[in-house]
Amino acid sequence: MPLRTLTDLALAGCRVLIRADLNVPFANGRISDDTRIRASLPTIHAALRAGAGVIVMSHLGRPVEGVCGPADSLEPVARRIGELLGRTVPVIADWQNHQVLPGELVMLENVRTLPGEAADSEALGRQYAALCDVFVNDAFGMVHRAEASTHAVARFAPQAVAGLLLSHELDALGRALLAPARPLVAIVGGAKVSTKLTMLESLADKVDRLIVGGGIANTFLLAAGLPVGRSLVETGLVDQARRVIDKCRARGGDVPLPTDVVVGRRFDPAEAAVIKPVAEVDENDMILDIGPESAARIAWLQASAGTIVWNGPVGVFEFDQFGGGTEAIARAIAASPAFSIAGGGDTLAAVARFGITDQVSYLSTGGGAFLAFLEGRPLPAVDMLAQRG
Repeated sequence: MPLRTLTDLALAGCRVLIRADLNVPFANGRISDDTRIRASLPTIHAALRAGAGVIVMSHLGRPVEGVCGPADSLEPVARRIGELLGRTVPVIADWQNHQVLPGELVMLENVRTLPGEAADSEALGRQYAALCDVFVNDAFGMVHRAEASTHAVARFAPQAVAGLLLSHELDALGRALLAPARPLVAIVGGAKVSTKLTMLESLADKVDRLIVGGGIANTFLLAAGLPVGRSLVETGLVDQARRVIDKCRARGGDVPLPTDVVVGRRFDPAEAAVIKPVAEVDENDMILDIGPESAARIAWLQASAGTIVWNGPVGVFEFDQFGGGTEAIARAIAASPAFSIAGGGDTLAAVARFGITDQVSYLSTGGGAFLAFLEGRPLPAVDMLAQRG
């Protein structure tokens, strides 16, 4: 949907409040991946360059509401932003009456520690709104949630617009799913059908080829009457898997299932990998990857695709011997002329591991929001921006 962005406004002298998604991972007390920080910088920089005073707010982790302990603080994030921009970025805990000045850049303390944030408190939304002349939502990863810092504030701010990252995410997803170049191929992996059933049913109405992998594929194999041994499988969702297959085929599409698989007897990084036709999987086998024949067929489908959407690895790619299928898919996406979009934490980890970051057309930064868009669920924070626009 068309939304106003901050570049549509004259921001000189304005107080701009940016909701970013700076929920970055930590290891040993240090930021281990600053991708989300870097993705948020263009919007921050654009507002500063336009002559605005800028306040950034974000959540971090899952703190107890009303408590902000040392591990909950955004101080390390502010330091990293400062390093990247070459300036000091103070974090303000007592911010209710703060008046940001043109050219100033500050950050509010972790919004998840504030009572009423998760409940989309109108009172808290009004407090945020009082800080600014323009509210900018640039937190794509949070648009599927109606919270005070994404939804209520947009309702009460004098003006509410989208940031550059949010706008780019919505444009890319719209290009992939709302007006795709055909054939549209979706690759959905992961452990359980139950976590992605709504998405699978939604995609079955849109795609030309729906490729399932990981534990999800095992349930589809069982639905097709094929043996899965001791593999991760959800027997209670076999009927739903059949429904997805039937829905896709009724539109002239297909759900091509693996014809060969890589199995082991234990879920172990030292377990030997054995390639078998699916029909020969025995009662002690665990399916841990798709086989080379299946991977080659998927690669062929990707080579002829107009659009590719990827969410989830097709095997236990963390173990080298069971990562061949996921690597083959990654390499095929990199080689394909199709417009490609990849999203989800495990998917982005696979993209990075196999070195194809620059060869995917768009990498989505939002996990839950990416899934919500694929499922066709409402995005309340986006809907509010549309209303204000």
